Amino acid sequence: MTSILVICTGNICRSPMAAGLLRARLTQDEKREDWRVISAGTWAVGGRGASAYAVAEMDERGIDISTHRSRAVDATLMERADLVLVMTSGHAEALSVAFPDQSHKVHRLSEMTGQAYDIADPYGGTRLEYAYLAQELEQLIDEGYERIVSLTEEVSRA
Repeated sequence: MTSILVICTGNICRSPMAAGLLRARLTQDEKREDWRVISAGTWAVGGRGASAYAVAEMDERGIDISTHRSRAVDATLMERADLVLVMTSGHAEALSVAFPDQSHKVHRLSEMTGQAYDIADPYGGTRLEYAYLAQELEQLIDEGYERIVSLTEEVSRA
């Protein structure tokens, strides 16, 4: 099964939000509605729910992440993923060191739109910061969708 892994630090804010948004976008695409999107964190404590503001922002978009439970990235998740989208260059570097044989799959989400910047972590921030993050993630996924699909299909064919 074609699979995309979305990574942040704690797997309670950015990556569950981005995974929810990407999953929702893929369900609108008949050719890719069965693709799997999961998330994990580089420093995640397993079993934590998504932050309340992350859940609320996604709920406003009709996306339910209330049952999300955090998990740490591991070799199995990396091996099964066709594409790994990260939030920062630090995440990309950490994954490349920990899983060098999977580093070709790792890209910052911002790169999907031809940019290269780190997406700020709203953890501990205001609801407004989460709203801005949700809007930013939505825009990156919409604008970078074709690149996301292309990179995923390249690896899944290989």
